[in-house]
Amino acid sequence: MTTILSTKKLDKHQESLLLNAGISYVSYDAIRISPIPNFSFPKKIKNAIITSQNTWKVIKDKVSIENAYVVGKRTSQLLSENNINIIESQDYGKDLAHKICESHNNEEFYFFCGKKRRNEIPQKLKENNISFTEILVYDTLENHKEFKQEFDGLLFFSPSAVKSFFAVNTLKSAIAFCIGTTTAKELEKHTNHIIIANQPTIENVIVQVVKKYKND
Repeated sequence: MTTILSTKKLDKHQESLLLNAGISYVSYDAIRISPIPNFSFPKKIKNAIITSQNTWKVIKDKVSIENAYVVGKRTSQLLSENNINIIESQDYGKDLAHKICESHNNEEFYFFCGKKRRNEIPQKLKENNISFTEILVYDTLENHKEFKQEFDGLLFFSPSAVKSFFAVNTLKSAIAFCIGTTTAKELEKHTNHIIIANQPTIENVIVQVVKKYKND
């Protein structure tokens, strides 16, 4: 039986996609989120840039947001469920930054993010003289776990998870399935056997796993 390792714990629906395809799995959280204490910002914000579900989980009880500019379908869905108006939603930060510069360059923004955030959004906003305030709300910590077992495939959902896994493990013949191009770039330091999801969602990463091993 095909066995894969997920570097993020899966929910019941995601588990069922693998199990229904006859694929067994092991999962753990390769990273964990540590909220930064005592960050400050206005309690009511007109325009917020939010690039992950982790960000929202940290700030949701601390701020009232009118409009959101979001990275990721799941993040967008989460905010919509909390009655926040989504102005722009893109799959990647660079695309969101482009949209803001193109269509919303007269607005002012609060950019909520983690300490290990990529530079694409703030750099693009600065280059286009768009007013924003960056607020660091969490840190990403590596959760190291060594695996002796050989897996057919491994699932990665962030560059930080890649770094955490390879801090104590190596990859032999297994295929690395990843959520997007940013994660793929980090994986390229360790392997050439990479399959990138068609859409940057956990479910689509799993779809690629099912396609690969059903075909085999």
